[in-house]
Amino acid sequence: MTPARRPAPAAGPSWRDVEPAPLILLTGPEDYLAARARDRVRAVLKEQRGPVELSTLDAASYAPGQLAALASPSLFDDAKLIHVLNLAAMNDDCLADALAYVKSPDPDVVVLWEHSGGNRGKKLLDALKAAGAAVVECKPLKSDRDKSDFIQTEFRSHRRRIDPDAARALAAAVGSSTAELAAACAQLLSDGPESITFDDVEKYYGGRVEATAFKVADAALAGRVETALKLWRQALDTGVDPVPMVAALAAKMRTIAQVHGTRGGANQLAQRIGAAPWQVERAQEESRRFSEADLVRGLRALAEADAQVKGEGRDPAYAVERAITTIALSGRR
Repeated sequence: MTPARRPAPAAGPSWRDVEPAPLILLTGPEDYLAARARDRVRAVLKEQRGPVELSTLDAASYAPGQLAALASPSLFDDAKLIHVLNLAAMNDDCLADALAYVKSPDPDVVVLWEHSGGNRGKKLLDALKAAGAAVVECKPLKSDRDKSDFIQTEFRSHRRRIDPDAARALAAAVGSSTAELAAACAQLLSDGPESITFDDVEKYYGGRVEATAFKVADAALAGRVETALKLWRQALDTGVDPVPMVAALAAKMRTIAQVHGTRGGANQLAQRIGAAPWQVERAQEESRRFSEADLVRGLRALAEADAQVKGEGRDPAYAVERAITTIALSGRR
């Protein structure tokens, strides 16, 4: 008798609709999608329970007892969100404490575990899945269909429409970077007509030199502060939204931080951090301008700008300008 076939495991929530839960696993190398998932969880948690106490733990430099201390009840009874990043490079202390916590997680605390890929930490990943963690896939957009689907969904989420051929043209014009695709969608949503056609995409991206988010980021990372600020102001005039601008800067800064001071060829590093070899080569070149202190300063400036553009500040454009200036003036010029 043929044994009954086991049903396939149910797919986890997407980064667009993940809800707060005691255990959430973000898995995959696409930083932009992971950032969108984190932002959504924090926003929904704030709607549900009011002020949110956000804490971040780096699994690579984790010290014993940190997770338990952060998860313990607070005096103000604020909702707690703990973000454990860099699980792919976790140390043994982090693994031990994480395995213990996953066995009996606090139901009132939301812990976001972020793993970029690879085999390190598999024991914890298996434990999280066995414990019923919400697993959110954060994979790069590899195929043309993936990119077009992403663009179409971005427009549908704003109750707007983009024609299929227009979505394909936009993907071809902008490239494969998820953050840059999102920035292009934001620009068209802000500045374009109600329904986007192929001609509209041609108008904005058909051969014209646009001040896109990544051009601003490139100038800032090269230390060209005047050029970066000029491009940013031009980008604002053409409808670029501050949110994807910060995302573009943060994506490039994180890649630079990941390759800073590392040894090995671009292909080896690309496999480790989940980027394309050409992206690693460029990040290695850009990283030579920065010290570790410069990178920390730049990432802190971006974290502050990220909070400002998402509702905590009155002037999002100025918050981005300040982060651009901080990055451009850091490092050797």
